[in-house]
Amino acid sequence: MTDLVGAARAFAEDRHRDQRRKDAGASPYVTHVAEVAALTEGFGGGVVEIAAAWLHDTVEDCPPTSHDELAAAFGAEVAAIVGALTDDKSLPKAERKRMQVVNAPSKSSGAALVKICDKISNCRAVAETPPVTWSVARRLAYLDWSVEVVTVLPPHHPAARAHFDGVIRAARARIAVEADHSVQ
Repeated sequence: MTDLVGAARAFAEDRHRDQRRKDAGASPYVTHVAEVAALTEGFGGGVVEIAAAWLHDTVEDCPPTSHDELAAAFGAEVAAIVGALTDDKSLPKAERKRMQVVNAPSKSSGAALVKICDKISNCRAVAETPPVTWSVARRLAYLDWSVEVVTVLPPHHPAARAHFDGVIRAARARIAVEADHSVQ
């Protein structure tokens, strides 16, 4: 692990330290960014992309973390990828989701890779360890929206895209089985 990636990991672990996922076990949020970083590395991401994967949710979810702070600590390239992946929290949730689709085609190769890996991690979690309050319909709607986002990303990273497609198929199948069992 390079110094940049190690520093990004330590920063993310610190900033996300008290955050929990919305699953039944309230798992530590940092497990998500760790998975995104591992996927990014596994699909050929370089040091900049892996560092950005560790940091991708810090500006959005860990105030007062800022783009300028990330640029000063990790460089302009890392900060640019994180910036490209950061939703504007001042917008309503539906608008933020719409903007992810609108902005996806203009993502850099690095931002596209981290975004695909983020969606792989989130879609797997929605299938395997979903937020406790999410209905089957909401889980399926999340998968559909994720497909919409990934579909319009620039056509880079075919292996990551193929893996995403497999995760979506498996997630839909698992949710369908759960829905069938809950009806019986």
